[in-house]
Amino acid sequence: MKSKDSDILSAHIKMITDDPEAVLEKQKAIKKLPKRIQGVPVVVLSDVVMMPGLTVPVTVETEPDRTAAIVAEQEDKPLFIVCARDAKSDKPRSENIYSIGVLAKILKVIPVSEDSLSVLVTVIGQAEVENVYEIEEPEIMYVDVAQIKEKFPTKTQEEQMDVLLTSIVSLYRKILSLVGDDETEGVVKSMENIDNPLILMHFIIMNSPLDATEKQELLECRSIRDRAKKLLGFLEKAKQFMKIRAEIAKTTQERLTQQQKEHFLRQQIATIEDELGEGPDDDEINELISKSEKKVWGEKVQAHFDKEVRKLERFPPNSPEYGIQYNYLENMLNLPWDQYSEDNFDLKKVRERLDADHYGLEKVKERIVEQMAVLKLRGDMKAPILCFYGPPGVGKTSLGRSIAAAIGREYERVALGGVHDEAEIRGHRRTYIGAMPGRILAALEKVGSGNPVLVLDEVDKISRDMKGDPSTALLEVLDPEQNNKFHDNYLNYDYDLSKVMFIATANDLSTISAPLLDRMELIEVPGYVTDEKLEIATRHLVPKVTKEHGLPEGAFEVSREALTYIIDRYTRESGVRQLEKQLAKLTRKYIVRDMEGKTPDSPMSVATVRELLGAELIDPDMYEGNDMAGIVTGLAWTAAGGEILFIEVSLVPGKGKLTLTGQLGDVMKESATIALEYLKAHAEMLNIDNKLFDCYDIHLHVPQGAIPKDGPSAGITITTALTSAFTRRKVMPELAMTGEITLRGKVLPVGGIKEKILAASRAGIKTIILCEQNRRDIEEINPDYVKHLTFHYVKRIDEVLALALTDEIDTTLPELKVAAPKKAEQ
Repeated sequence: MKSKDSDILSAHIKMITDDPEAVLEKQKAIKKLPKRIQGVPVVVLSDVVMMPGLTVPVTVETEPDRTAAIVAEQEDKPLFIVCARDAKSDKPRSENIYSIGVLAKILKVIPVSEDSLSVLVTVIGQAEVENVYEIEEPEIMYVDVAQIKEKFPTKTQEEQMDVLLTSIVSLYRKILSLVGDDETEGVVKSMENIDNPLILMHFIIMNSPLDATEKQELLECRSIRDRAKKLLGFLEKAKQFMKIRAEIAKTTQERLTQQQKEHFLRQQIATIEDELGEGPDDDEINELISKSEKKVWGEKVQAHFDKEVRKLERFPPNSPEYGIQYNYLENMLNLPWDQYSEDNFDLKKVRERLDADHYGLEKVKERIVEQMAVLKLRGDMKAPILCFYGPPGVGKTSLGRSIAAAIGREYERVALGGVHDEAEIRGHRRTYIGAMPGRILAALEKVGSGNPVLVLDEVDKISRDMKGDPSTALLEVLDPEQNNKFHDNYLNYDYDLSKVMFIATANDLSTISAPLLDRMELIEVPGYVTDEKLEIATRHLVPKVTKEHGLPEGAFEVSREALTYIIDRYTRESGVRQLEKQLAKLTRKYIVRDMEGKTPDSPMSVATVRELLGAELIDPDMYEGNDMAGIVTGLAWTAAGGEILFIEVSLVPGKGKLTLTGQLGDVMKESATIALEYLKAHAEMLNIDNKLFDCYDIHLHVPQGAIPKDGPSAGITITTALTSAFTRRKVMPELAMTGEITLRGKVLPVGGIKEKILAASRAGIKTIILCEQNRRDIEEINPDYVKHLTFHYVKRIDEVLALALTDEIDTTLPELKVAAPKKAEQ
């Protein structure tokens, strides 16, 4: 049969959690703690002293306390709860706590607000601090504690203890009667349901009007009998205090009667002024109502607005609440509830606009046109959210602007880079000072349209911290099935985002959460080749910098040869952002020369560009030849485009040690190990003496050691370089390769093919070896860019070696010999 103590605990838990049974089961499962415990997280309470045996909710509001509660719950640790000596002290937390507190186990953690948690705990017993230490990141305090064993009454003292407890309960009831408010009824009912005398005494201590120092003194009593005696004395003193306070209150109430009468008359005057329309806030409120009558929104929204206006009328104009409520209503009026611009899904116009604003990017444009066609046919926005990803400066954000212009919608960019607070998306609750709507509603308020094109820029740069994860809030924003009832915390009313066209941009997909990626259709925006950059500069960038610097149209011209020279020797990027900066710099130099009477030639030549821009910033990658065995040209992808790299292998007499240099990543190191193991396993097929692997140390180096390098795409290049070094066979001239290798010798496909091929072309490479599965990537490249290149597609590494290695022996390298075994000493 259940006790009354259990019944009241169950009822109390039901008030603060949806799953009381789980919490009760968790309480039953609490195990006995050891006498000494190290590394216990600490929660410091102000003017609150916890007592053993009780199960109560604790509100934690400071960051160290929230962190301690979360750590204790996650790591299933006890929590040390202690009272602060001085709640207003500026001393460090470790110096401002009592040495004795309580150990508690967490049953449930319930978020109350962004800065507050309610933690349901069961207090196990007292404990004394032995050591305190604080951590700055995350900010948290830990203690080492020893449990305190309480001294219970002996059999001879039980009768005296019963009298003490009866007196305590009687005295406490008298104090409650002096308080006389509604809360005391709940305390009395709780007392009637507690059977355990010790728990009842501790309940009275926690709910009594004693100050924190007195309660702390009671907690530190190690004898139950002594604690009861002290409590009786404290309650007697509190009763006398409550009596005196009640008498003072009665006297004060009589004196306040005249003041209340005056206040009542003033309120009547204010009411008369309101009836006459002479109140100080009438003009503002009437202006809001007038705006709402002209607003295009639904009946439910109007009803919500009217309700909030009635709240505003109840606040005094000079109160802070009046300003908060007034700002809320203004924000509500500024939102475009049912204001939509008229769409014009003319596919021909969309194509023309995209072609006018962006050169190249044919596949990206085609996908955008397809999206517009689907939206035109469906008549709603329930289509996949487009996410343009690619290197910086390739035009991802400007594509959104072009789409908006083509279909006649408003355009706004929402910068998400560095956002780490969920409230930036969902808004702040109005209870906080300076609360405002989230960035999504703020953008709609700015453009004044309910169906704009919103570009969510840099979604891969979103971070998260203790305040939440903004990417989870974006899940609702970007889900067409949910965003018709988007809930902003500030607005506190569902807002329809289903007609907004969202477009996301990113550089690196690996940092975006999987659920968010799942809600978007990914469209790669690749880097530009030199020819494309040349056209972009001619059509867009040169006219743009000319206009921005105040020059008349056609005054500043650069020859195509000079533009190509700037692209190759002053920029290294996938996009055109640095190219625009160099052209802006060139324009400024041109203006200065022109004002000095030394106008440069027009169109500007390579020599003039070299004179104005100064020394070249970029050394072009150039093929270095095949004069030595053990050196092979590979292809790499970077954020700035493709590059060639050289794999160098050197053999020196030793014991078979493999040394890797050039700041190689873990994946690239694994590729080198796989390549060497493949050579050892197939040495006979490659005409390599197996004993040589134990007689020579291998040093593999990739130049430009200050630059980190990683990835599996150098697998076949490393294998070819090792084979060339051990056989002394030279590599075919003007050859480069890229591909991953397996232990079985299979060649696997790699990414970044377009950028790699263009890098090889710039470096003077004529022949390229690729995996057979990368053939489809070559077929997607403009034939004009690869017509001078020869491609060989392979499936296995032996095909690579047959193509890459010539029969010419490098005579500059010494012949490899197996070292004779050392003779044993006599």
